[in-house]
Amino acid sequence: MSMRPTITDVAKAAGVSPATVSKAVNGRYGVAADTVERVLRVVAELGYESSLVASSMRSRRTGVIGVLVADFEPFSAEIMKGVGRALRDTHYDLLAYSGSRQPNGEGWERRSLSRLSGTLIDGVIMVTPTVLGVTAEVPIVAVDPHTGRADLPTVESDSFTGAREATRYLIELGHRRIGFIAGRPDLRSSILRDAGYRRALSDAGIAYDPALVRVGMYHPETVREQARLLLESADRPTAVFAANDLSALAVIEVAARLGIAVPRDLSVVGFDDIPDATQGSLALTTVRQPMQALGATATGLLVALMNGETPESTHIGLATRLIVRETTAPPR
Repeated sequence: MSMRPTITDVAKAAGVSPATVSKAVNGRYGVAADTVERVLRVVAELGYESSLVASSMRSRRTGVIGVLVADFEPFSAEIMKGVGRALRDTHYDLLAYSGSRQPNGEGWERRSLSRLSGTLIDGVIMVTPTVLGVTAEVPIVAVDPHTGRADLPTVESDSFTGAREATRYLIELGHRRIGFIAGRPDLRSSILRDAGYRRALSDAGIAYDPALVRVGMYHPETVREQARLLLESADRPTAVFAANDLSALAVIEVAARLGIAVPRDLSVVGFDDIPDATQGSLALTTVRQPMQALGATATGLLVALMNGETPESTHIGLATRLIVRETTAPPR
């Protein structure tokens, strides 16, 4: 009786490493389609496919794509809608997962990946990850990463241009004292929105005034406190650009408490265009970033990687667009 062929036998016959055979049989990330085809042909010829080891490896395909988020909030919810839409006509299921976070908010990605990759999911989309130096047995795509482009495939919106256009619009309305409620200083998209705000001021010959800038950290209570300090100042702004919609809505709330009418006394612009932007008494003027398209684009990129394909680009940027509504007007 001949001995059962081993993974080493398959690797030698196919001209690849045993590790490549393992990936090909298991359908894992990192092997070109033609290599997979060659390995599987040798597997069939040698009879290795009858091996219990190979059967076990093949059974580890789960048919599930994971979306890892730090929190379930409007931005990540819209991303997940886009992922779900993109998976609608595929055989993949969607698993949304939010792991426990450390006090400083960092490192949740590694813990989540260690719990899920290789056993529960075949690929993962990480939304606004704090670190990109992560490894896993499955392909990974990052959406709006804190540090921007890195070795991982990434998908993000053009935050700089969006912020510049929002500030430029307020300038074109006639505003000269334009406040800015900034987001998190450790997040690349927040830094770019700050840079876009400054560029628009510079282009218009308006001096940057640090007294008009407050850091809200995307935290509602912090935003409310900073907005109050800004709007109670002796020479308060006539307009405010906020780094996201939730911050902009908080500014409008504080303005109402202080008896400042929007947009008659204060124009407000946000960023994101979340559903809440149009559900208040005044529809919010905002910069629309295509959040669902971010999710769908990340999904398409991930599925291509899972299939062993080589995408034209693994760093994709999507355009933003200013949406003018009811919270902006020329200064009195």
